[in-house]
Amino acid sequence: MNQLTSYIAQLTLTEWLLYGGLLFFFLVQILFYLIVYRRPYRYEKQRAEMLVADDQLQGISVIITSKNDAEELKENLPYILEQDYPNFEVIVVNSGSTDETDTVLKALQQVYPHLYHTYVPPGADAVNEKKLALTLGIKAAKHDTLLFTEAYCKPCSTRWIREFGKEFTKGRELVLGYSRLSPLSDVPVRRFIRFDNLMHQLGFLSMAIVGKAYTAMGRNVAYKKSLFFEQKGFSPILHIDGGEFDLFINRVARGKNAGVVLSRSSMTETKVVDRFSTWRSLKSNYVYTKQFYRGFAARLFRWETLSMYAFYLLFLVVGIGSLATDNLIALVTCCLLFLCRLAVQLIVINNNSRLMDGKRYHLNLLLFDLSRPISNGLLRIYANRRNRR
Repeated sequence: MNQLTSYIAQLTLTEWLLYGGLLFFFLVQILFYLIVYRRPYRYEKQRAEMLVADDQLQGISVIITSKNDAEELKENLPYILEQDYPNFEVIVVNSGSTDETDTVLKALQQVYPHLYHTYVPPGADAVNEKKLALTLGIKAAKHDTLLFTEAYCKPCSTRWIREFGKEFTKGRELVLGYSRLSPLSDVPVRRFIRFDNLMHQLGFLSMAIVGKAYTAMGRNVAYKKSLFFEQKGFSPILHIDGGEFDLFINRVARGKNAGVVLSRSSMTETKVVDRFSTWRSLKSNYVYTKQFYRGFAARLFRWETLSMYAFYLLFLVVGIGSLATDNLIALVTCCLLFLCRLAVQLIVINNNSRLMDGKRYHLNLLLFDLSRPISNGLLRIYANRRNRR
């Protein structure tokens, strides 16, 4: 103890700043993982099974927009049309497809009378084509509760609609779900793609659980038709390319009006990522519109990124300095902080991943952790250049 006291008394101002900074950013990181990223796993584990009689469930309209997705619709629509739910319809909006989409929809309609389809008129604004398609689908819906997914997605169970329906009985206006992304085995960096998808959704689902919803993914989200028209639909974001789901939710989410469903039965999944360029296109859309998000919750994760890089930088500076000066106490302390943070990361992320994706991360987590903000930055540059053309 005397040696430790003597060591502390001999610390220079620079050493105090370095060690203090390392400890501070370590604590910030630990708090993010234990309070924010851990929340979805705890929420689902503590959730009591909710039993709702069929006559208490609201009618739901499932809305899908499609452009040249004939094969995806043929494969995925039956999973949606055969859901275990008492009162629902499926509306597919054909957005100028030139493939066999219309033929596929007409054939399926012969088997499933609760399937309806409409189309975007020729000559629609290319920039807002998706927004127009969604608006047409929403106007055509006969139910006030709207559930959205994409043509390239399918539910993970026959209870997908039911899980959302139960959450709406709590008086929600908006419900967010998780969507698995499973790149094909020959896609480069597929493990990183899955990790990025997990972390992105852990962030916004965590905030939604505490009443601070700020975005969502169009692959698995639901909201009220009345909410859409109260907020004047997509009018406030017509000048922005994209944002039909994430930016719209950012504008309409308020207080406790948003709910979250995280059971495996409530999830959707997709294998649409068959090459790196497909993922780049999907991901860059979200990265581009992210710069238009409003609210504290959206900005919170910038602090998480800053604290992560600050921790890694100070770890290297203190570690190298300790080796150069044979400072064993500083070196051991530095390494313990690093290992403690890594252990917390592995536990929290693997618990969530086991619930949502079924994959485990090991030391590759360090590389993914460092690479993700860089990847987002590069994709934002790519998206900004693309959208200026």
